Amino acid sequence: MFVQFTGSAYSDTLDRSGSSPGAIAQSGLIETLVGFEAIGSRRSFARNEEIFAEGGPGDCWYKVIAGTVRLCKLLADGRRHIAEFYFGGDCFGLENMPERLFSAEAVGEVIVMRYPRRATERLLDVNPSLARGLRDMTLRDLANAQIRMLMLGRMSAPERVATFLLDMFERRDAERALDLPMSRNDIADYLGLTIETVCRVMSAFKRSGTIGIPSPHRVELRDRAALAAIGEA
Repeated sequence: MFVQFTGSAYSDTLDRSGSSPGAIAQSGLIETLVGFEAIGSRRSFARNEEIFAEGGPGDCWYKVIAGTVRLCKLLADGRRHIAEFYFGGDCFGLENMPERLFSAEAVGEVIVMRYPRRATERLLDVNPSLARGLRDMTLRDLANAQIRMLMLGRMSAPERVATFLLDMFERRDAERALDLPMSRNDIADYLGLTIETVCRVMSAFKRSGTIGIPSPHRVELRDRAALAAIGEA
């Protein structure tokens, strides 16, 4: 939603918004971006490195600049639950809790911007448009959580995998081919399935001609209507 106000990141914001620099200035987005740039700090993380730990202080939030982040939690019996994946442009760690309920980890090489919560609150007090933006983002996250509850509570394994793939294509703005940065084990822990089930379902989709899997992390969408029909069954 918000990007770093430098070089290519700023140009990318203009390209994706479809707005001219004049319209951006009139909308107040420049002030918002400059405000965030002033309070944020850039951090880099290696593959599988922890960004913040469960139980740690919730004194900041983050925006993904590059790479993929997973939000996860270890259950009492040792199983891992992945609550969400975050990609470039996504924000996470916004929950207003004194301690983290989940941990955040880098799936691969990741660059994030870190924003202190107190400085953000001061910025919100003087920038109503920023407050509205964070509100809208929170409401979107709530809607996504409700969809996830439906997925885990009512959907079969093929329905879960089909819905996941379609969601990834939409979120990554991909039409025909998509590189999935996460492992099959990550997908399984996200969907509440075993890795064997995920692999079996994706192989079945491949045999039916619904998708192609030219390499372990690449998926080609060959029949979107068929995949959507499975997800909506």
